[in-house]
Amino acid sequence: MAAWKQIVLATVIVLAAAAGWVLFVPGSRDVLASWGIDWARAATEKAEQASGGNGRQGGGRGGQAQTPVVTQPVTTGTINDRLSAIGTGRALNSVVINPYASGRLTEIAVEAGEKIEAGGVVARLDADSEEIALERARIAQGDAEASLERIKALRATNTATNVQLKEAELAVENARLAVRDAALALDRRTITAPIAGIVGILPVEAGNYVTSQTTIATIDDRSRIIVDFWVPERFTGLIAVGAPLTANSVARPGQVFNGVVSAVDNRLEEQSRTLRIQARLDNDGDLLRAGMSFQVVMQFPGDTFPSVDPLAIQWGGDGAFVWALAGGKAKRVPVRIIQRNTDSVLVEAALVPGDQVVTEGIHTVREGAELLIAGSEAATRSGS
Repeated sequence: MAAWKQIVLATVIVLAAAAGWVLFVPGSRDVLASWGIDWARAATEKAEQASGGNGRQGGGRGGQAQTPVVTQPVTTGTINDRLSAIGTGRALNSVVINPYASGRLTEIAVEAGEKIEAGGVVARLDADSEEIALERARIAQGDAEASLERIKALRATNTATNVQLKEAELAVENARLAVRDAALALDRRTITAPIAGIVGILPVEAGNYVTSQTTIATIDDRSRIIVDFWVPERFTGLIAVGAPLTANSVARPGQVFNGVVSAVDNRLEEQSRTLRIQARLDNDGDLLRAGMSFQVVMQFPGDTFPSVDPLAIQWGGDGAFVWALAGGKAKRVPVRIIQRNTDSVLVEAALVPGDQVVTEGIHTVREGAELLIAGSEAATRSGS
């Protein structure tokens, strides 16, 4: 194709594009007018009048939206105001009882589910050998004390030496220690509860031979339940010992148990980035058991941000923004999205509750253009 033909074709294409831009792009005539080119506005207005005035549905002054737009008010939303976590309960105190020595069980003094006080007898082992040893130690102690008395009498007449007196006194002390040792061995043949609580199922019976590794019973003090749970690190600075909380047991979904934070760990777990928390629940009615799962809920003041309709969020080269209504004109407001929800978006922006943002008809909105709000009196006149 000859060069002059290419130039003519390019010129036609450019003129056609310019004409389409003037006729169909909202606000284009205002841009040309700002450049001092008023003929485009006049020409298009004549064309619109000739076609029955349908070229502009808004029909008003330059900068006004061609079609009515729909706006929604800005509200507020709060995040980080509620924590929900799943935890596992355990007894306030729990012990596993093992005997001090080996032997045969002669008696089980408790039953499963029975409440026992601290120091109460749980079981007894055969103790014949220990009783004999205690009696022998007492006899030896009496003999040592009698020998000491004789040495003291002889010492008074200088018949016994001071060394003999010291040896007799030492023998008495050793005999007393032997009695205490034998009494302790005999006492340990009786197995007692170190804490008050509820006895679990007994794994042994009378007549079984047990060792120091054998579990005789388990005792749980479940007057209170300790719940261990883990929270995300963003809540680290918000939780303190004594903070109130509520817990729902999976086994009792209709009941809510009040409690407080009893302990906060001093470090986060590196792999999960979570912080371990312990909560204490009162169990006055003895409804809770160790091992139960709980849904723990805590309330916080939280962080409040402007909330807009998801349809209002637009994207440009510099990020997200919304069209806000300021004095009846469109104003582009940059936003930073904080949290997306199904029916709202929390943003950080120069917006306050009650501000109106455009949610429908956004394609007709330009910076500084006057907005025709759907449902307003002006929009009603325009539609008629």
